[in-house]
Amino acid sequence: MVARLGLGSAQFGCDYGISNTRGRVGEEEVRQILALAGDCGIKHIDAAHYDGDVERILGRCWPFPSPFKPQVRTLRLEKGLDWLESRLRRSVDHMGLVRAHAALVDSAEDLTGEGGDALWERLERLKAEGLITRIGISATAKDQPLLLAKRFKPDIVQVPCSILDQRLVRNGEIEAMADLGIEVQVRSVFLQGLLFLPREALPSNLVAIGPHLSKVRRLMMEQGADPLHASLTFALNLKGVSTVVVGVTSAAELRAIVAASERQPPRLNWDAMALNDDIALDPRQWYADLGDVSKRFIRVA
Repeated sequence: MVARLGLGSAQFGCDYGISNTRGRVGEEEVRQILALAGDCGIKHIDAAHYDGDVERILGRCWPFPSPFKPQVRTLRLEKGLDWLESRLRRSVDHMGLVRAHAALVDSAEDLTGEGGDALWERLERLKAEGLITRIGISATAKDQPLLLAKRFKPDIVQVPCSILDQRLVRNGEIEAMADLGIEVQVRSVFLQGLLFLPREALPSNLVAIGPHLSKVRRLMMEQGADPLHASLTFALNLKGVSTVVVGVTSAAELRAIVAASERQPPRLNWDAMALNDDIALDPRQWYADLGDVSKRFIRVA
């Protein structure tokens, strides 16, 4: 079964993405994006409180009654459960809603720490009260999402996955979580637009993967595919994935994504495109001070 598209909203509140040259999306453009998303049957809208003022922007821009299923994120647990609950309630209120479709624990570390069980119990209580309909976890590959899923039995788990980052496909965790009855969402399917970035524009920490990115683009071109079409095809057809969350900076971009998602899948050697490099697969390290990385060895998965 092919997954459905969902819409991320980071670009609505801040300058997000390594290949984003447009900057933060204006509110009139947000209205056009949301209108198009609704017309295309896109339901899931992923919102995070740290992406600028995105919750209030959504509240001002989407149609009412809203056809969407908005998801919100928790604050870090370090401020306490009462503060976390208060912020979740404000998130729902900022969006002009009575309830949110889902609340995702934004940091898996909060669940694995000593307050993890209490945090989950609080979210279950808010679900029972009707503030949220579903509860879930936003995780990375290093968070061992399958173990978290078995322990907490969430409704939703959202993880990064892309042509370049196939770790959770290769180790079987995505499919295993789906087999548990969990809705598996994938994000970062374009890895912040890395495949769209010219080789000469790569930050110094990513220069070493330039040859691999060129190889991936060549493999796509030889089969008549492009990075957008190939990236979407890979994610939408992964076994066990229900929703593929994408971000856009214009209605035109969303229109192109929807069109690409409806094209026939290209025949590509997906395995040859994967990377197994901690720096390349972690956007937080792309511009970090890592010393001399010019001679580091890149492992192709």
